[in-house]
Amino acid sequence: MAIYVDEPIWWFKGRKWCHMVSDESLDELHGFAEGLGIPRRGFQGDHYDIPEELRPQAIAAGAAEVPGRDLLRRLQAAGLRLSPAQRRERFGAVAYPESPGG
Repeated sequence: MAIYVDEPIWWFKGRKWCHMVSDESLDELHGFAEGLGIPRRGFQGDHYDIPEELRPQAIAAGAAEVPGRDLLRRLQAAGLRLSPAQRRERFGAVAYPESPGG
């Protein structure tokens, strides 16, 4: 399993958020998120935004803690990273207007 979470540094609506990605497939990422009870609305096209309080559960379930820069590098190396333009194309210009951390 290759699931990663970065540091919860993004503030949104009074909570800190972090990102969760896979460096293998989006199917793997969706399955992992579903197993944690994370709703699909947290999916941002190539990653999930998850609140700080769910991060320990993700780690206990096998996600590796990595710095945000490393998380992004792994996502790009896997060919799963979407550019902002690709995200808008797939999900619409206002798909996630209030998303924490992008």
